Amino acid sequence: MTSRQRRLGLLLAALACGGVALALVLNAFRSNLVFFFSPSQIAAHEAPAARPFRLGGLVAPGSVQRQDGTLKIRFVVTDTRHDVLVVYQGLLPDLFREGKGVVARGTLDANGTFVASEVLAKHDENYMPPEAAEALKRAANDGAAADEAANNGAASRKAQR
Repeated sequence: MTSRQRRLGLLLAALACGGVALALVLNAFRSNLVFFFSPSQIAAHEAPAARPFRLGGLVAPGSVQRQDGTLKIRFVVTDTRHDVLVVYQGLLPDLFREGKGVVARGTLDANGTFVASEVLAKHDENYMPPEAAEALKRAANDGAAADEAANNGAASRKAQR
């Protein structure tokens, strides 16, 4: 075997090892990747049914229900347009409050309830993932536009009378 053939063989072996390493890294990222969804995206059935993902939004005022004698808690996460019921068993963060930002990690059950395995509470949108803050802003803007359209329609009907 000449030195040229030996170098070609080493190059091909190195490329094969690099390809295998790249495939292993990409597979690890894919299986550990957790996506973020807002309540509106969940309502539109964009969230995966069988994979864990993150849900972000605001804890709806008046929605927190604690089960006596257990660590089980139920609350609603909203983006001002849609709501998602969340069930969590465990200790909640100190910053968890109604009307404040929250990010929960978990899965959707067959009834559309989000079963959280982890809950993170946030001060405000400065500490929220950019996707969560953007989803809340988008939902608020869409809601304001819908309210304005409804008010304009009511005003035009009133003017026609």
